[in-house]
Amino acid sequence: MKSKLKPIELVVIPVLLALLNLQNWANARPQVPCYFIFGDSISDSGNNNDLSSSAKANYLPYGIDFSRGPTGRFTNGRTMHDFIVKLLGFKDYMPPFAESEGKNILNGVNYASGAAGIRDETGQHRGGRIPFNEQIKNHKTIISRIRSLMRNDSATKSLLSRCIYSVQIGNNDYINNYFKPELYGTQRRYSQQEYATLLVQQLSGQLKSLYDAGARKFAVYGLGLFGCTPYAVSVYGTHGSICVKKVNMGATLFNNRLKPMLHQLNTNLTGAKFTYLNPSGNPAAFGKQRYL
Repeated sequence: MKSKLKPIELVVIPVLLALLNLQNWANARPQVPCYFIFGDSISDSGNNNDLSSSAKANYLPYGIDFSRGPTGRFTNGRTMHDFIVKLLGFKDYMPPFAESEGKNILNGVNYASGAAGIRDETGQHRGGRIPFNEQIKNHKTIISRIRSLMRNDSATKSLLSRCIYSVQIGNNDYINNYFKPELYGTQRRYSQQEYATLLVQQLSGQLKSLYDAGARKFAVYGLGLFGCTPYAVSVYGTHGSICVKKVNMGATLFNNRLKPMLHQLNTNLTGAKFTYLNPSGNPAAFGKQRYL
């Protein structure tokens, strides 16, 4: 019998199982108290809407298959994280930081921003965006608000330690930085190997910053083969191949450094659980979604 699951579901279900494994709950419901999302356009749900930026998606045809219409999601429908939070048992999607208010922040917040990267300068030619460093600062603002709501430091610490922190970022550090040498100097200063090492080292420090702020359970995504996206193919050409080899090489080098880095963090940080998630090799599986 052929599977009736849609492509997006085939991706989300294994990811969900990996996320639930973070909990190590043998006899509890497959549910977490809160879910925080960091990343770029793959995860953005509206944080760029009010920015002066060309990286926006709050207009048609974005959202044509989404019940709420165009919301700032860079896709025709729901993002992968929208599927995950529903499967985890949350009644609603995680609100973007730009719209977070009241007690809804206790369930989680989405900080992701289209065109954002690990490096602060990444995507600057697109205008306004929220780099990962700034997303972390926004999260610390939310922590202060959670502490005010709970009026108890130990309860706040306990809550944060049981949340899942989803981090899916790095695509733009290549397609909106390294592979735009006419706008950025990174390709002139670093080989692909050196640049991947530099990115992963910076990401390690950023993850430690979240750990220091109370995070313990991390779902960290590797980079997909974005050299196979229509954008990469149209801009760089494939020279007879199916995908853009030099672009996919960047993703491979990054992922090969990311996995041992996460293992090292698991070893060195008390109580931390970093899980590496390998995205689909076919970006089309994530719906009609643009990578920014």
